[in-house]
Amino acid sequence: MKLSIIGTGYVGLVTGTCFAQAGHNVICVDNDPNKVKLLKSGGMPIYEPGLDELVRINVKAGRLHFTHDTKEGVDNSDVVFIAVPTPPNADGSVDLSFIEGVSREIAAAMTSYKIVVDKSTVPVKTGEKVAETIKRYCKAKVDVDVVSNPEFLREGFAVEDFMKPDRVVIGVASERPVAAMREIYAPYNAPIIVTDINSAELIKHAANSFLALKISYINAISVICEMSGANVQDVANGMGMDIRIGRKFLDASLGFGGSCFPKDLSAFITISQELGYNFGLLKEVQRINSEQMDRFVKKISETLWVLKGKKIGVLGLAFKQNTDDVRMSPALELCQRLQKEGAQLRVYDPQAMEKAKTILKEATYVSDMNDVAEGCDALVIATELPQFKKLDLERARKALTHPIMFDGRNLFDAKEMEHLGFIYKSIGRR
Repeated sequence: MKLSIIGTGYVGLVTGTCFAQAGHNVICVDNDPNKVKLLKSGGMPIYEPGLDELVRINVKAGRLHFTHDTKEGVDNSDVVFIAVPTPPNADGSVDLSFIEGVSREIAAAMTSYKIVVDKSTVPVKTGEKVAETIKRYCKAKVDVDVVSNPEFLREGFAVEDFMKPDRVVIGVASERPVAAMREIYAPYNAPIIVTDINSAELIKHAANSFLALKISYINAISVICEMSGANVQDVANGMGMDIRIGRKFLDASLGFGGSCFPKDLSAFITISQELGYNFGLLKEVQRINSEQMDRFVKKISETLWVLKGKKIGVLGLAFKQNTDDVRMSPALELCQRLQKEGAQLRVYDPQAMEKAKTILKEATYVSDMNDVAEGCDALVIATELPQFKKLDLERARKALTHPIMFDGRNLFDAKEMEHLGFIYKSIGRR
C-alpha cells in the first residue's frame, strides 16, 4: 500500500522503515529540512540498532522516501500516519499543538478520501478532535476516517518490536478503514485487536502506567528488603515465577525514566482528573519513583560523607541500553544531582555521550569504560548495559582511590564483589 508518515522521530522513522521493509511504499515527512537532507544522504538522526541498515536497504529498493512537504506525502498515499511529538505541559497535561497543526496540514492537502492514523501517544478523545479538525479545514470536503493505532515500541529494541509485535491495536469509528489497516499489518502475522477509538487511546496510557507501577512496586519492595536483610532479586524471582505476575519489569533500580513512562504517567493522571477520577494509585507510583533516586543519592553521600570535591566515575548516561536517548534519563539526573553537591565526574556511555554533552557540562567524558574509574573515589553503575558486566573489575579496583562501587542496576553479585575487595552498595540487597 501507499503510506505516508508525518514525523520522523523514533516512532515515525521506525514505523516508516519497517512498513517499507514489509513491502509498502512509504513517504516519511518531517518539517525539519536538515533532518530530511541528512536522511536522504544516508545519515541517521537517532541511534536505534538495525535501523540504519533497513533505511539503506529500502531507500535503495525505492520503497522508502523522505520529504519536508506534507502535501507531497498526502498526495502520494492512501493512508497517512501521524507520528509527531506530544510533549508534556508544565501541569502534566499533553501538548497537542503538533497533532492539531499536522491535522490542519493534512486537511489542507486532501483532495480525496484518506485514512488518517494517529500513531502518537495521545489522551483519550483526541481522535475525535483530529476528525473534527480535518473535516473543518478540508476545503475539498472529501471523506476521512481517523484511526487510533498506538505504538508499543521499546527504544533499543524498536525494530524488533515492530517486526514481531505481540499485538496490533486498531481503534475505529466505523468498519470502513478496518480492511486497509489489516492489509497494512498482514505481513507481521500478529493478533489484531479492533476497538473503538477511545479504547485504543486508553490502552496505550493504561499499559505504560501499569508497567511504571510494576517498576515502582519492586523498588518499594527493595526498600523493605534493605531494611529486613532480604534480597530483592530473590523476592522478584519468586514473584515472577507466578504466571499471573511474570518476571519482566521486576528489576529494582534507580527508577524508570525516558521519554514515555514519566510523560504518559503524568498525562494519564491528568486525563483521569479531567474526567472526574482521582487516580491516587498512579500518584503514588510517581512518588516512589522520585524517592528511589533520593535514596540512592543518600546512599552515595552517606558512604562518601562529603561529596564536594570528590571524583566519581559514572557508567551510563542514556535512560536504558541500546539507545542514545538521554531524555528524562535517571542516569543523567543522578549525574546532575552529584554535580550539584560538588562532585567531579568522569563518565562513559557507548552511544549517548554526544547528546549528554549538551546537558551535562563540566564532566570528563572518556572513550573506554575501563578508564572511568581512574583516580576516582567511587564508581557508579547508572544504566543497565550488558557490556558493563564485562568491566575489568580488578583494574577498576586498583584505579579507584578507594574500592567503592554503587550499583544502581544490580549488575554484579554482591558476595563476589566483596570477595574482590570492593565496598559494594546496590539496590535492595545486603
